[in-house]
Amino acid sequence: MIRVELPAHLQTLARVGYEVTIDVEGRVTQRSVLDALEAAYPVLRGTIRDHVTYTRRPFIRFFACEADWTHESPDAPLPSDVASGREPFLVVGALAGG
Repeated sequence: MIRVELPAHLQTLARVGYEVTIDVEGRVTQRSVLDALEAAYPVLRGTIRDHVTYTRRPFIRFFACEADWTHESPDAPLPSDVASGREPFLVVGALAGG
């Protein structure tokens, strides 16, 4: 089971708490985690990634094991602590402004 932490606005939209758990088949990558998340919570489709291109939406960031994974390849394997469920994969709504 993969643990995923969601920002408040996505929690409200999906009607879930701060953290959800999902099953990921095969390699644990950003793409496989987000695919499984959208399959489990279809209302999130298009909120984290574009509907067509599957590219990350602006102002969304990804973190794993205290490292920023936002600009890593979507197919790069996530850390083993995330794959094992010891650490969560974080979807964070970035802040902007001054």
